[in-house]
Amino acid sequence: MLLDVEKIEAFYGASQALFGVDLSVGEGEAVALMGRNGMGKTTTIRAICNLNPPRAGQVKLGGVDTKGKPPHQVAKLGIGLVPEGRRCFPNLTVHENLVAAARPGEWTLARVNALFPRLEERHAQMARSLSGGEQQMLAIGRALMTNPRLLILDEATEGLAPVIRQDIWKAIRRLKAEGLAILVVDKTLSELLPVADRCIILENGRSVWAGVPAELSTDLQDRYLGV
Repeated sequence: MLLDVEKIEAFYGASQALFGVDLSVGEGEAVALMGRNGMGKTTTIRAICNLNPPRAGQVKLGGVDTKGKPPHQVAKLGIGLVPEGRRCFPNLTVHENLVAAARPGEWTLARVNALFPRLEERHAQMARSLSGGEQQMLAIGRALMTNPRLLILDEATEGLAPVIRQDIWKAIRRLKAEGLAILVVDKTLSELLPVADRCIILENGRSVWAGVPAELSTDLQDRYLGV
């Protein structure tokens, strides 16, 4: 497995947020991390990236144990993170955002611009002047410029206009078709499930179900994903 997460536990201060979460992502695989709000999805991603290091359990990327490694070293192992809320550098241009963390590889500025032509059109604009959808494209492009082995998308389409959402999902489908491993969090099941090879559901910081999208019954959706 490219990413192997075993029995991780994570805390915020004295409050435990994850209770033995298990998940894995294989090479070229798209895995959906699912659950209602507040169930531990973002905390799991933060733990994988060592932004909130697990106090127990193990995270391996490409067979390398990430324990004790600072987040920037974990990223260099091959993780490209698109965090919830985008978090572009507002006072840098689109171009500067894209090249700031670039590493050599197949993903170049030209290739990112081909994936998201809007970014090329706005290359000289400050990131703060972009629309929310354009900032999300920029966040994805910036992650791709690190030439990751695994792309992690945390709520990549939340709050975006329908047309922009479709552009983002089109890009995600293209990335999967090109063989990039993806771990994705999103609430839109109609778009998420056709992309996913496997699904993992969290409930109160625990892994409670794992399987292929075809096995995700209406009852399971109501039990774990319904409002």
